[in-house]
Amino acid sequence: MGDSVVAGLGAAWSAVRRGVGNALTFWRRSIRTRVVVSIVLLGAIVAGGAGWLVMQQISDGLVRSRTSAAVNEATSETSTARERLGSAGSSDFDPSTQLRQLVESLVARGEVRGFDVVVLGPVGTDADPTPVTGIRTTPGISAASIPDRLRREVESSTKTAWTYTRIQRLSDDPGEGTPAVAVGSRVVLPSDGGTYALYYLFGMQEEQRTINLARSSLLTSGVLLLLLTGGVVWLVTRQVINPVRLARRVAERIASGRLEERMHVQGEDDIARLATSFNQMAQTLQLQIRQLVELSRVQRQFVSDVSHELRTPLTTVRMAGDVLHDSKESFDPVTARAAELLQKELDRFENLLGDLLEISSFDAGAAGLELAEVNVVDVAHRVVDQSGPVAARRGVELVLDTPVPCVAEVDERRVERVLRNLVGNAIDHANVRGDARVVIRVASDTHATAVTVRDYGVGLEPGQAAMVFNRFWRADPARARTTGGTGLGLAISLEDAQLHGGWLEVWGAPEQGAQFRLTVPRRAGEPLAHSPLPLVPDDVRVATRDGDAR
Repeated sequence: MGDSVVAGLGAAWSAVRRGVGNALTFWRRSIRTRVVVSIVLLGAIVAGGAGWLVMQQISDGLVRSRTSAAVNEATSETSTARERLGSAGSSDFDPSTQLRQLVESLVARGEVRGFDVVVLGPVGTDADPTPVTGIRTTPGISAASIPDRLRREVESSTKTAWTYTRIQRLSDDPGEGTPAVAVGSRVVLPSDGGTYALYYLFGMQEEQRTINLARSSLLTSGVLLLLLTGGVVWLVTRQVINPVRLARRVAERIASGRLEERMHVQGEDDIARLATSFNQMAQTLQLQIRQLVELSRVQRQFVSDVSHELRTPLTTVRMAGDVLHDSKESFDPVTARAAELLQKELDRFENLLGDLLEISSFDAGAAGLELAEVNVVDVAHRVVDQSGPVAARRGVELVLDTPVPCVAEVDERRVERVLRNLVGNAIDHANVRGDARVVIRVASDTHATAVTVRDYGVGLEPGQAAMVFNRFWRADPARARTTGGTGLGLAISLEDAQLHGGWLEVWGAPEQGAQFRLTVPRRAGEPLAHSPLPLVPDDVRVATRDGDAR
């Protein structure tokens, strides 16, 4: 039983969370909803504040008017009662009769004029207001309707006093009653000289009904006004938001490659002019994109054609250069040096032509992989052995850190070319006056294999990491290439890495060197989620932590 209750509560809580999440998502994505709700809420606050002020003014005005009228009428009635008592004389009636006639006349006038009467006294006695003592009230009215504070004020002063109270009937519970104004004054009976307190209770039922009517009218008007405001805002935002949503959908289609998509133009207002401008922009973009695509196609075709056309004359020049280079021993020193320089430049030109043909195959989408199970550590050893003589001439030490074999399904030729380019680039930029090492590390896990090439040279300035893979880009154009690079090596390496579904990334900092990282999946076609080796070198991360600790 307990488990089912817990499961039910959990399901209910999950449903509530999903509902709240969906509502928040809808709120974030819907401009129309935010605008309508915001304006309605602001309108409700303004209307509520204005309605409260109006109700306060109406209530205060009605209460002041009723109070003034009540005080004036009570004063007039008291004056009339005093005149009647004065004209009656002291020997015409006994005190009981005079008091009864006074109360009866006041009650009769109150029934006509709309007020109730309570007569208490003689002033200074603590007797209860009961018929035994001669105290009279309007039938059914309790003497408890008169507040103690007003009693004390009337008994201690000859002036007329008033206050707010509630008319309590004998059948009412304590605290119940009708709002009223109580006005009190004193009269003296000529027959015995006793002083009695006259209290007039003027009910405020009409004023209360007027206030309730005004309150309900304002509330109804406010609700209708808010509904009308919300409807108007919804219609206005609909006229504005719908074209914007249409523009978003058209823009998404254009971004997906459907360049012929256009917005429907209707009318001549600002929204229609916006749609016209959007269509003109889309038309211009379509034309420019087509021109760029055609230009790119022509450029790729030109590079491919030129590269192929240069193959034949290059072969002939290469044969002639080989003959001259083989015979340089029989030449004079100047001619022998010229033959040697010719051979080097022919080698560089042939490498450049090969790189151009490789780039052309990538651009044409004709590049493919020849996959096989390859130990990347063996490839790294081979690259280090091939680059050793060049590194030795530069005074650079190649350090290979490969603790265990790392097998991956890759194209061995392309991976070797990537590593050769990275190692050659590191040799070119190594710090020959300080730490002249180039460290190559190979690591692998169950999903990926990675190779990092670290140098301790000048490093990269901020922003250069995004340009190192651009074609023919060089950090320092005046710097000579020791390895005779073509300027396309890193661009081709990036294409090779992406062809494997892998990553080729770079980290660099001024005067701290640079590190390139190649990461490929162990099985072809598997997506990459991480790399076995960090992009930022361990020594840099340790130094950064130590600096932060200090």
